[in-house]
Amino acid sequence: MQEFKPGSAESRFADLIWANEPLTSGQLAQLGAQEFGWKKTTSFTVLKRLCDRGIFQNEKGTVTSCISREEYYARQAGQYVEESFGGSLPAFLAAFGSRQKLSDGEVEELKQLIEKMRG
Repeated sequence: MQEFKPGSAESRFADLIWANEPLTSGQLAQLGAQEFGWKKTTSFTVLKRLCDRGIFQNEKGTVTSCISREEYYARQAGQYVEESFGGSLPAFLAAFGSRQKLSDGEVEELKQLIEKMRG
């Protein structure tokens, strides 16, 4: 699968597909027009880009996902941490925490996530 760095319009379009799949490419073009004011060709161009990246497939006019929404956003987050913080999650959290303090609930939630990741 190719590395992908979709813009916000592509991410919103991908969310539209996940929310409505499976759907025909014609239905998707109609949704693109309704949601974004796009012409059919714009929707098909963006769909092709997302398919070329291995995120969706368009087989016989039916669009379905190849990866889940959660996997997609996990990959984007991982790629961001890798590129911006040399892959260091602690460096990312330190940068994030320097601008915004975490609530007690958020700290507890993070502790639970870390425990899950250990096992």
